[in-house]
Amino acid sequence: MVSFTELNQQNDTITELSNVLCLLISERAVWDTRVVTNLFFTYVDRVKEHLDLEERELYQSMLLHSDQRVRQTANKFLSGSGEIKRVFGQYLKQWSRSHELRINDYERFTKDTREMIQLVLNRIEDEVEHLYPTVREVQAAMK
Repeated sequence: MVSFTELNQQNDTITELSNVLCLLISERAVWDTRVVTNLFFTYVDRVKEHLDLEERELYQSMLLHSDQRVRQTANKFLSGSGEIKRVFGQYLKQWSRSHELRINDYERFTKDTREMIQLVLNRIEDEVEHLYPTVREVQAAMK
């Protein structure tokens, strides 16, 4: 099973990338650079990797748990994971092609980007406050 250290490190990295991207969003010219494009797609990849890791390592045992509250928590987070992936997919379809950003309406791009980042940051907060404590309870009960 994945460690909470690894999950928290991933969340820290995603949060740091989110904060940097939010600072950079006000500078239109930097979004046409390879450096910021690479940073942006690193962020996208880290979010996807984190969600995939949780799906592989956390939810299966929770969905089969005898406690309904544990199953509900797993279903909620699994559903949220799917929603974030859906939003990312739509966002990337709108604003990129083949790992290249295509920004034709910067005002809309900044709005969409801020909303996407906030969605991810809210998810991280929910994981720390609700998902991980539930997983710890399940693991402790299994010992």
